[in-house]
Amino acid sequence: MTIELLDNELENIIGDSGVKVPGLGVIVYKDGAEIYSKFLGRRTIEISKPVNRHTRFRAASVSKMFTIFSIMQLVEQSKINLDDDISNYLGFKLRNPNFPQKKITTRMLASHTSSLRDGKIYSIPPEDSLEEFFLPNGKYWEDGAHFAKKLPEKFFRYCNLNYGLLGTIIETVTGERFDIYQRKNILSQLETKADYLPGNFDSAEFEKLGAIYRKKNPNGIWDEFGKWYPQVDDYKIQPAKDTLSLQNPYDENFQQEYNLKDYRVGTNATIFSPQGGLRISFEELAHALEMLMNGGVYRGKKILSKKSLETMFTPHWIYDGKNGDTCGGVMLSYGLGVYFIDGKSTARVCKDYEINLIGHTGAAFGMLSGLFFIPNTKTGFIYMMNGEALAEDTDPRSLGEFSNNYIWEEKIMNAICKFIV
Repeated sequence: MTIELLDNELENIIGDSGVKVPGLGVIVYKDGAEIYSKFLGRRTIEISKPVNRHTRFRAASVSKMFTIFSIMQLVEQSKINLDDDISNYLGFKLRNPNFPQKKITTRMLASHTSSLRDGKIYSIPPEDSLEEFFLPNGKYWEDGAHFAKKLPEKFFRYCNLNYGLLGTIIETVTGERFDIYQRKNILSQLETKADYLPGNFDSAEFEKLGAIYRKKNPNGIWDEFGKWYPQVDDYKIQPAKDTLSLQNPYDENFQQEYNLKDYRVGTNATIFSPQGGLRISFEELAHALEMLMNGGVYRGKKILSKKSLETMFTPHWIYDGKNGDTCGGVMLSYGLGVYFIDGKSTARVCKDYEINLIGHTGAAFGMLSGLFFIPNTKTGFIYMMNGEALAEDTDPRSLGEFSNNYIWEEKIMNAICKFIV
């Protein structure tokens, strides 16, 4: 595919109804060099501002990789053992009551084989402890919704709460707030100014923040021909420093704003959304891609060891037909914070070519994002799209045409993959 054809395919994704999106951006690498970038549409709609290379969005589950970067750094420093009982780090005993003798490990959290489950809420106020999820009289017990009747380590089910626990473990072993530790040890090392708290950007960086949209009104009614409603980060003024709003895509009424002044480190990092809350630009996300494709090194600076990357990229779970929930046939094997796309499976993203990929997608509040590369190469890409006019899953047009991915993911990744073949 030529640059002109790729331009046309991406331009055809921009629009105001159907499977169109308000804004998008793409950066593509081949053999270690950037060969293409494109930024289209609007990052904010009420006051129209264009998407550009430095536009910053809440990246959704692509954020999970960054949480694992910190985990693996701490493994390298012998501060975390992937196979230790997480109770040793959390300060309270955590067991699935259906399997009280089976420990839950950091590796299980990172690979979604912990037997823990999301309820409606997985980001809770700063004054609450994580234990509130797991105690029968806890505020967020939800009738035991957080525990599966599946043996830990043996069964895969994607669970955002796993990453709230990982963020808390990072806090307990470092003594620092999750977002601050990330800034010092990952984000700044990758030469980014990304952050989890919009109020903590300086004014110039905050100005780059874009909103995420859906064609869903406050009453939950979708109208693809109606107006775009902002879901996240539609700020008229910048929030105060060290404040945040909870981020619960499954319960959008539970997203109040809190001040972190009295937050006790190591009690509840779910407030930072380690599973999806990173605000990062296209340019900055590409820095992480470069690091992963270059053996853990970003422009001469070692972020992670090759051994850590090997651990991340090793499948810790592989679907055998009955040992997991595959998210509709999209996640068929999972490492630590990354998953694998077999180019001939239901997860494939290229219609006409067999291309294997490793990385992660993101989908929350209308954001669709991805960071992927071809294993053992320096060829890969990143993308973000900031809106949906149709409901995921319930509108049949949201389904892919040749795979089990969402149609938006299929359109953008199919176009990119045809270009890099």
